[in-house]
Amino acid sequence: MLPARRTRTIRVADLEIGGAAPIAVQSMAATRTRDIEATVRQVQLITAAGGDLVRVAVDSKADVEALAEVRRRTGARLSVDLQENYRLAELVAPHVDKIRYNPGHLHHHEKDKSVAQKVAYLAGIAKQHDLAIRVGVNAGSLDPAVAARFGDDHVEALITSAAEHCALLDDLGFTNYVVSIKDSDPRLVIDANVRFAERRPDVPIHLGVTEAGMPPDGVIKTRIAFEQLVTKGIGDTLRVSLTVPFDDKGTEITVGRQILADIEAGRFRSVPEGFFEGLNIIACPSCSRVENERFIELAEQVKEMTAYAKEHDVTIAVMGCRVNGPGETDDADLGLWCGPTVVNLKRGEDEVGAFSYDEILGRLKSELDGLIGMRAG
Repeated sequence: MLPARRTRTIRVADLEIGGAAPIAVQSMAATRTRDIEATVRQVQLITAAGGDLVRVAVDSKADVEALAEVRRRTGARLSVDLQENYRLAELVAPHVDKIRYNPGHLHHHEKDKSVAQKVAYLAGIAKQHDLAIRVGVNAGSLDPAVAARFGDDHVEALITSAAEHCALLDDLGFTNYVVSIKDSDPRLVIDANVRFAERRPDVPIHLGVTEAGMPPDGVIKTRIAFEQLVTKGIGDTLRVSLTVPFDDKGTEITVGRQILADIEAGRFRSVPEGFFEGLNIIACPSCSRVENERFIELAEQVKEMTAYAKEHDVTIAVMGCRVNGPGETDDADLGLWCGPTVVNLKRGEDEVGAFSYDEILGRLKSELDGLIGMRAG
């Protein structure tokens, strides 16, 4: 039996999250939202696998128009990711049940307005349309102002960003919200969520290890975090973020439910010896922000090509979009983020260049060999 949780209960349409409600399992559409047929198919795959909620992203008015048609074709509960344009909230609100905004993205538009004013706008839209809100804090796209205050203390910066936005919503009298604090390192996810739950035990928490990557490693990373948190009564809804082919999107739901079933039955998996040592490949889940479907194939090719370096402590990040790619790759030794026609290669925070999808593997291997040689010498 899962331990009791202390959070309040919120509502996403007819779905209760938090308190005594079952832990909800959700996923995100892997296709570009403007591709209506493919996106509807993704929603169907996720709901058929038992998904309680499906998230899609909007980045333009074309996406908004497509989302309206997706809504007409499905009765699934829909959450929308506002990306960098929070002003789209008023256009998408009639078509969804929940909006997700990232505090680290609010500075991109209307720089003359304060963060508090922007949050008030979002809360007002949510109230008007009876929507829930997710405050989605991500280590790779942290609010620059908050990051500057805490320097190298990334966990405290993440927690503070989340807590400050909770306070803004509370002051507005808006309580129908959930918080997520995510990173690609499950150990950081555990630390941050435990500390946030101590600070705000009333706030429902959305769990996830972002950019967990491809199975089986991505599943192991996720399981490590979920086992440690859910057994402490932390986590009211969750998402497993795996890099899988579009037609396998239901896998995220299946894995999430299996992990919960195992925890409830007392079946825990030991972490493979040396799991956090050697080559670490971070890859974001295929989602509606991906601008070239070759991203998924590329992630698999990177995994295969770099297998020879498995004994070396090197982190390689493979990201599928321009929204999170640049920031998410900063902490990796080598990072790739994919555009429509080229793949951008980075060494730490430094840009190496942009290469075609056919060229990138060779250049990545050259950079990897150079890095290994430099450290060995």
